[in-house]
Amino acid sequence: MTLDQPSNEVVLEFSDNRLLIDLCGPYDGHLTLIENALDVQLIRRGNVLAVQGEETVQSRAAAVLNALYLRLEAGKDVEPADVDRELRMGSAQPDTDAVTGDQLEMPVGDRIEIKTRKKLVEPRTAAQKAYVQSLFDQELAFGIGPAGTGKTYLAVAVGVSMFISGQVDKIILCRPAVEAGERLGFLPGTQEEKVDPYMQPLYDALNDFLPGKQLAKLKEEKTIEIAPLAFMRGRTLSRAFVVLDEAQNATTMQMKMFLTRLGEGSRMVITGDRTQIDLPRGVPSGLADAERLLKTVPKIGFNYFTSKDVVRHPLVAAIIEAYEADTTAS
Repeated sequence: MTLDQPSNEVVLEFSDNRLLIDLCGPYDGHLTLIENALDVQLIRRGNVLAVQGEETVQSRAAAVLNALYLRLEAGKDVEPADVDRELRMGSAQPDTDAVTGDQLEMPVGDRIEIKTRKKLVEPRTAAQKAYVQSLFDQELAFGIGPAGTGKTYLAVAVGVSMFISGQVDKIILCRPAVEAGERLGFLPGTQEEKVDPYMQPLYDALNDFLPGKQLAKLKEEKTIEIAPLAFMRGRTLSRAFVVLDEAQNATTMQMKMFLTRLGEGSRMVITGDRTQIDLPRGVPSGLADAERLLKTVPKIGFNYFTSKDVVRHPLVAAIIEAYEADTTAS
């Protein structure tokens, strides 16, 4: 319940003090995030929170707090990422009638949720939300934008969700093994061990969504594959969820080869960042060519991200914006 006070504050009353503790976060960390983002002051008095500040931001802060509390009432956790999402995307009320199970939940409202074995994944920006929708709606989708915008992470989450629900039979994740200032030949070990460091971000994403023992078993059975792009030549990928990460480092011929691997019942996702091309000078990026050639082809989704969609440390967005500004100026 919200009560307007004569002073410059709005008071929010919460019936469950235990949920209020979770809402505030460890050492009131969630409240601090809201205060810093909206330039308000949040004061806890028993089972109420007083919101002080400009009238417009008062109502915004109240909406964020109420939405997070409703989330807790629905039995879900609230973490800093959830606070960030509410601040970025507004405060649409969660739909408690959403379909349950290990698959994408499409509530009647504005929520999109991806359930995996280990965690619930939700888009944190409007661009991320449109991207996830595209991954489910399109057989071939592109995610293009700077680092830290969740392109690969969300693609792998959707792939795990589709695998768990039986929509695909396997997950294939690949990257071009392009050397970014270092030479593979100088790394110790076998060819597979040399390539593994390039695949590590894909392993990291999978470890977030699947228990370690299950992931190890699926890899051993080749139900989940993580491999360099070159290993895709000659294959037809049927009933698979296939992700090509760092696609800006694929050549034009490699990109054509990869796109033509798409088989019956498969989904394919291509992610990349135009500003991080590590190909030799004079070698055109296959991502740029694919974007130019396929833009008008129906049933292919193109999704774009900017520095505003960065969901890593706030400094990452500032760094990207600084580099973008310098490029524009020059």
